[in-house]
Amino acid sequence: MLKLEARPQPSKAMSVASPLLALLITVGIGVLLFALLGKDPLRGLQMFFWEPVKSAYGLSELAVKATPLILIALGLALCFRSNVWNIGAEGQFILGAVFASGIAMQAGPETGRWIVVAILLAGVVGGMLWAAIVALLRDRCNANEILVSLMLVYVAEMVLSYLVYGPWKDPQGYNFPQTISFLEATRIPRLFTGLRTNIGLLMALGMVVLFWLFLFRTYAGFQLQVGGLAPHAARYAGFSSRRSLWVALLASGGMAGLAGGLEAAGPLGQLTPYVPVGYGFAAIIVAFVGRLHPVGIVFAAALMSMFYIGGELAQSRLGLPKSITGVFQGLLLFSLLGCDTLIHYRIRWQASAARAARAVHASVSNKAA
Repeated sequence: MLKLEARPQPSKAMSVASPLLALLITVGIGVLLFALLGKDPLRGLQMFFWEPVKSAYGLSELAVKATPLILIALGLALCFRSNVWNIGAEGQFILGAVFASGIAMQAGPETGRWIVVAILLAGVVGGMLWAAIVALLRDRCNANEILVSLMLVYVAEMVLSYLVYGPWKDPQGYNFPQTISFLEATRIPRLFTGLRTNIGLLMALGMVVLFWLFLFRTYAGFQLQVGGLAPHAARYAGFSSRRSLWVALLASGGMAGLAGGLEAAGPLGQLTPYVPVGYGFAAIIVAFVGRLHPVGIVFAAALMSMFYIGGELAQSRLGLPKSITGVFQGLLLFSLLGCDTLIHYRIRWQASAARAARAVHASVSNKAA
């Protein structure tokens, strides 16, 4: 029989190999799932892992979806390293899109390109304000930030619905729940002609560098991580837990809000009820698959973007339900949780009690003979 045996110390090799092993398990279960649904498994895997990267257009779409995931996951990694569990980044993403759209709709024919900066700053402010509610309730009322941040996602969705169905509805939009299309001056500049990749990708990669420097090369980043790993030691050293809470949540909310602003003024070009597509929740998986490390988050975001694009292709070309994307995301998360067990435990083969008793009896009999 197999038995889990505690390791004397965590395995660094398994810490690196666990995400790769989780991906292989996800692929294996995915193959079985395609077969059970009566679809060609190789064709299904092609939709998820080859189609998104085989052309410049596919890579561009991969970057478009990876950009918000990177930004949100960086903020969440900072929170989780600080032992602050912000689960409501989706709500902060929505409020960022709302605030950014509010500025974008103020543009007129004479507005210059400078407004793009104001739009993105408004997105950051929107996300930070929504996260500040969580920080305030946790700080003043000791409310659980998991529940508060998660419940605020639904409030944010109601705010979005109220605006696009009410005062912000386009009067010439044939009664569709959407704002006016943003003017060209407000749109996020694209990197390549004919492709949707915009400067948000460069901003996300720049943030990866900044977060790496902050976490691993600054005293403030060290304080946050010590507060998360050893709260009692942090208090003994004089580190402020309140400051860590506010810094982590405001930074996380600001990053989610920035992602929302980039999404609204970038690929979408207007505010609709379909802005929330689950990036805030998927970024939680991205953060953990990337080992809460800025560089690892980039690769995890690319993988999660493949799942998004692959799910859309599988829906249109193979006739699979839209939920297939969520299935693969969930498989990856649970596979990772299972594989992470091997970081602290090793698998040992242990003979069953009955077999061990027979072996002892046989040994005694042989000696007697």
